[in-house]
Amino acid sequence: MTEERGRPAVKAKGLESLYGLHAVRIMLERYPERVTAIRLLERREDPRVRRIEELARQARVPVQRVDAQALRQRLGEVAHQGILAEITALAPWSEDRLLSALQSARQPLLLALDGVQDPHNLGACLRTADACGVLAVIVPRDRAAHMTAAVRKVAAGAAETTPLVVVTNLARTLKLLKEAGLWVVGADAGGAGRAREIDLTGGVVLVMGAEGTGLRQLTRQSCDFLARLPQLGAVESLNVSVAAGMLLYEALRQRQG
Repeated sequence: MTEERGRPAVKAKGLESLYGLHAVRIMLERYPERVTAIRLLERREDPRVRRIEELARQARVPVQRVDAQALRQRLGEVAHQGILAEITALAPWSEDRLLSALQSARQPLLLALDGVQDPHNLGACLRTADACGVLAVIVPRDRAAHMTAAVRKVAAGAAETTPLVVVTNLARTLKLLKEAGLWVVGADAGGAGRAREIDLTGGVVLVMGAEGTGLRQLTRQSCDFLARLPQLGAVESLNVSVAAGMLLYEALRQRQG
């Protein structure tokens, strides 16, 4: 594996990078068999690092101490917190696998992101989706954020528990989900109904638009309902991950109510 100054090194096939103390610890606690190696910044000693070293010893994962330049060459200019883990990659779900999973799911809740491109927003959405019991998160193949080390760091373990489904045509996928018996609810500031007025207790797909532009026209036309979230301030719209969290927790409130 070669490294070029200033650029991340090419990873071995089937391996992906994970960084951040919290994200690596969660991975070692939940899926130690998928961690193949850990690199720690030399001379970094604190309780969080010692906990990771202990977990690595228990899982027989090799730990190597490296300098800051070595981490920079592997990851680029990111807030890695002095740690890098190599993990075996999980392939994203296909459309067929999602439809198959629906057959055994009771009142499935799905989250679809229509062209969300910021990896931090995708990671935050995955984290909230995990907390709310979402079966899977759907993203289009083109012009959208996909799974990266940055997404995994923000997701803080949720990237390993909530499947990411990458589809070629989001409108077609929504049509297939409707045919499977799910209602499609899009988030839109101009929606006719407030989120709490729409029944989110059955099989539902919640659809969030891209940062700034919102739902694309074809996606909007695929929705059965357009839900608006309450806003009392002067800002025109909410951050997509914040709006997704509000809508997901409204669905969770209804389902637990």
